Amino acid sequence: MSDSRILRELDGEGVLLVTLNRPHKKNAFDNEQWDGLADALNEARMDPAVAVVVLTGAGSDFSAGQDLGAFGAAEQPRADGKASGYFGCVEALFEFDKPLLAAARGVAVGGGCTLLIACDVVYLGDSARLRLPFANLGLVPEIASSYTLQSAIGRQRAAELFFTAEWIDAVRALDVGMAARVFSDERVLDETLAKAREMAQWPVAALQEIKRTLMAPHAAAVRAALERENAAMARLAGSPENVEAITAFLEKRKPDFKQFRGERRT
Repeated sequence: MSDSRILRELDGEGVLLVTLNRPHKKNAFDNEQWDGLADALNEARMDPAVAVVVLTGAGSDFSAGQDLGAFGAAEQPRADGKASGYFGCVEALFEFDKPLLAAARGVAVGGGCTLLIACDVVYLGDSARLRLPFANLGLVPEIASSYTLQSAIGRQRAAELFFTAEWIDAVRALDVGMAARVFSDERVLDETLAKAREMAQWPVAALQEIKRTLMAPHAAAVRAALERENAAMARLAGSPENVEAITAFLEKRKPDFKQFRGERRT
C-alpha cells in the first residue's frame, strides 16, 4: 500500500474515489493530509474526466479530525501560492463544483464530522459514530458547520449536538438528517460508488450547474460562518481551557474545566 496520505482511483465511469490514508491515526488530519485532500479536490474540479467524487477513509474509520499531536504545527508555504493546511482544504472544499459523496464508517469526529457535513450526500456504515467535540476542546465549530449543520437539520438539533458534544450513532444521524442512508459496513462503499456512477452517467456540465444552483443561496452565509469561526478559533486556541483539553487528551484523562470557572475573559 502506498504511504501517501491521500489515495486516488478514477474508474472508467467518471467516479474518482479519494481515500484518507492514515489508518494508524484513524485518518486524523495533519497539514500534509489537509494539503493532499485540497490537491485532490482542486485537480478533480479541473479534470473533465471526473464527474463525481467519493470520499472515504482507509481502515475501519472515516476520520478522527485534526491530529492533536500535530495541532499548531507550522504550515509549509505551497509552491502554487494557494493557502496551505486546513485553510487551503476548506477553500478547495467550498470551491468544488461537482457532486461530492461520502462513504463513512467508524469514527467521524471534529473535522472528520464537519467534513461530512460539507459533502453533498453522506452514506454511513452501521458502525459510524459521529461527534462534534468542540465544546469539550474549548473551541468552536469549523468548516462552516456552525451554519451548514443547522441549515441541514434545524437550529435546535444542531445546538444540542454542539453544546453536548455527544456521540451520534448511524441511526440517529439518519434520523436527524446528517446522512441520506445507512448500510452495513461491508456494503457502504460499494453502495456509495454505485450511487456515484448513477449520477456520473449525466452530463458533467449539468451536474456542475445543479450543484452551483444548490449552493448559491448559502454562499454568503457560508463565508460569514467561516470568518466568524476562524476569528473565534484564533481567540480560543491556546486558551487555558483548550490547553487543558489537549493535555488531558494526550494524558488519557478527563479534562478539569471547573478550575477555570469564575475567571472573566473576553
